[in-house]
Amino acid sequence: MTATSSSDDRVLFDVDPDRRIATITLNNPKQRNSYDAAMREAVARCLDRVAEDDDLTVVLLRGAEGVFSTGADMNNAYGWYGSSTAPGQAAEDGRAANRRPSQRRRLTVDRKSFGFYHNFMGFPKVTVGEIAGYALGGGFEMALMTDISVIARDTKIGMPATRFLGPALGSLHMFFHRLGPVLARRLLLTGDIIEAGEVEHLGIFTDTCAPGAVTARARYWAEKAAKMPADGVVIAKEAFRLVEQSQAYQGEEVASYLFHAFGTNLQFGPGEFNFVKTRAQHGAREAFRLRDEHFHVPEPEG
Repeated sequence: MTATSSSDDRVLFDVDPDRRIATITLNNPKQRNSYDAAMREAVARCLDRVAEDDDLTVVLLRGAEGVFSTGADMNNAYGWYGSSTAPGQAAEDGRAANRRPSQRRRLTVDRKSFGFYHNFMGFPKVTVGEIAGYALGGGFEMALMTDISVIARDTKIGMPATRFLGPALGSLHMFFHRLGPVLARRLLLTGDIIEAGEVEHLGIFTDTCAPGAVTARARYWAEKAAKMPADGVVIAKEAFRLVEQSQAYQGEEVASYLFHAFGTNLQFGPGEFNFVKTRAQHGAREAFRLRDEHFHVPEPEG
């Protein structure tokens, strides 16, 4: 395997030219391989290199130290929209600096952000996911978007951000298509985190296996897919995308960022959990604990 570098040391890029496989590793283990915009863009650049290399057929996406990804870095929740004031415009008082980002700013940022996921979902080479530990938020979305997904049974999956961003997040078409309407509603309307083994019978993932087998199984599937004719793979991926778009994804490319931009502009009422406010008061770690405490409802006995 030939090791190459990316522009961000939180993203590792390796190429095995003999087997026609590239590997992208999310390398931010101290934050459970969550990512900010710069890290996501580094992944996008690695994907571009794979797409443009005619000698590569498969890209294997994985996370360092046994964790796939917990998605977007929630320490920067809402901060991804940047300053609410125009460049060079000083706030006359403290209120301007704290003003909510405009809808035009939200749509501009979200259109670009969701472009990454759309490109990954329609990637022209075979995508294999090596999924373990946690696959939450954007990490869960990427896991579902891979062509071949290998996941450990004890992997925690879900969309916990719906508990403070609201259930109308992006990629709704993908969730309903990949999870089915019942499970999609359950995860989005509750923010529950479940183990992959609980839904093994639904066939959502290609290969659900023991935690210790994930790396070897993912490599097995990558090598298996890499033996396919390269031209045939690219043609098939375009055909797959056409079929899926005509069946279930109509409107996805606009609806995803539109819903996300509107959904991040919520007004929280009394008794509702406001993550950003709680994080400012108590810090991110305690805010996550208080979030889960707020949403916990004990199951009935018997």
